[in-house]
Amino acid sequence: MYVKHRVRRLPDTPHRIARGVWAGVFTSFTPFFGMHFFVAGFIAWIMRGNIIASLMATFFGNPITFVPIAAVSMRLGHFLLGTEFEQQEASLGRKFESAAGDLWHNFKAVFTADVADWHGLTVFYNEVFFPYLVGGLIPGVIAATVMYWLSVPLIAAYQNRRREKIRAKFEAIKRLAEAETAVSGNFAVGSRRKGTKEARDA
Repeated sequence: MYVKHRVRRLPDTPHRIARGVWAGVFTSFTPFFGMHFFVAGFIAWIMRGNIIASLMATFFGNPITFVPIAAVSMRLGHFLLGTEFEQQEASLGRKFESAAGDLWHNFKAVFTADVADWHGLTVFYNEVFFPYLVGGLIPGVIAATVMYWLSVPLIAAYQNRRREKIRAKFEAIKRLAEAETAVSGNFAVGSRRKGTKEARDA
């Protein structure tokens, strides 16, 4: 709710904000974990969208939605590529762990006599990363486009309503100031008349 509130209050046009939302939602369907902010910001910059909106929209991918996003993207990716996820060799979590272990081992190998081992990373790329990347394109574009078309009228309506509220507040302040000025003016006129009358009586 906070993210939605902040997106609607961004000082930009509805279409630019919605293009930023498109970039952020689409990025949520990519396997660039840990780099979603950078990817979303870059896509928003290319699309001339609002970069802050794109960063906020990456929260479309969260601990609740990542599981279905990953499942759909990987299944579709393997289907399009004509490959399969080899569950027998290792689970998805084990393949992430193996890839991370290879990265750490190969980093240490640069400074030691250890031999670099790319097997875990190769399996991860072929069975997780690349299918995820390919399979996430179609659902990512669909989800991002739906959110774009939903965002434009909602943001426009919110901005119009907010402008009306601000205008109403200014009008109220203006009327109050005019009323105070009128009262002050009447008081000043009354004071002058009273002074004139007292002078005549004297």
